[in-house]
Amino acid sequence: MDRFAAIEAFVRVVEAGSFVRAAERLQWSTSSLSRVLAELEEHLGARLLNRTTRRLSLTESGQAFYERSVQLLNDLDEAEALAGQTAAVPRGTIRLTCSYNVATHRLAPAIAAFVARYPEVRFDVTVAERIVDLVDEGFDLAIRIGRIGSEQLVARKLGETVLMVCAAPAYLRGRGAPATPEDLARHDTLTYAYAPSPRSWQLFDAAGVMHEVRAGGSLHANNGDMLIAAAVAGLGVVCEPDFLLEAELRTGRLVPALPGYVGRRADIWAVYPSRRHLSVKVRLFVDHVAAFFRPAARPPPRATRLSRGRRPGSAHRKPAR
Repeated sequence: MDRFAAIEAFVRVVEAGSFVRAAERLQWSTSSLSRVLAELEEHLGARLLNRTTRRLSLTESGQAFYERSVQLLNDLDEAEALAGQTAAVPRGTIRLTCSYNVATHRLAPAIAAFVARYPEVRFDVTVAERIVDLVDEGFDLAIRIGRIGSEQLVARKLGETVLMVCAAPAYLRGRGAPATPEDLARHDTLTYAYAPSPRSWQLFDAAGVMHEVRAGGSLHANNGDMLIAAAVAGLGVVCEPDFLLEAELRTGRLVPALPGYVGRRADIWAVYPSRRHLSVKVRLFVDHVAAFFRPAARPPPRATRLSRGRRPGSAHRKPAR
């Protein structure tokens, strides 16, 4: 059995929806096509298709095998195009994973622009706050902030993010703008549940000195967008990643509450399995999505001393957003 021919025949049958139409497109006889599919199922030890007199449908094993087979054929097309020094047209599905905030604030517009340019590419996105195992779960790509994950992965830096302290102008007029991090003690600070230290903010001045202050107010939540919306409504002060705050800062609904101080910084990465072929579509998308992560300002120098006698190690952990 020619395994590649059998795989291609299987894909064409699924796409055509019948053996007769697939046989016509492949210029095979229907009996030959049916025999090849039967040999493929025997080789795999699994039934791929449910056959009735009216229709064909994929089994659970058939669906999984079909998705991988389509990917294999697309990768082969791309390899042949590259070998022939022709421009490969990206096609097929990109399976990727990222956090909720990256998905909504960066990935969604990036995908829309990419599909407009390459309409034969589709996306299967899993939004998850956990670190997904790309190899075991069959993902092509992940967009991650801070920690990359396994050493078996390779990564490309897309940009940086920094935590910013912001509040609504009306709130600052009513409560007074803080001049130093210590002044935040008299303010209503809105805290994020998944931060490494939810009740403690580490802020850096222009010299790189870290100031650790206690935080806590009338709202503690596990969603950054909710905290930002509450700050816009005048509830208090937030410390959130700059890419989440862009729209509110641009419109003036929020303003920096403590100019001259920023929170922790973290790198933003495109991560993919090192042992897998990086297809043309994934490579082009990584190039494309990098434009949607504008580089942040250069980080301040490493902290040299701390207020309250704390050590600087905790200041460089990734923001959990």
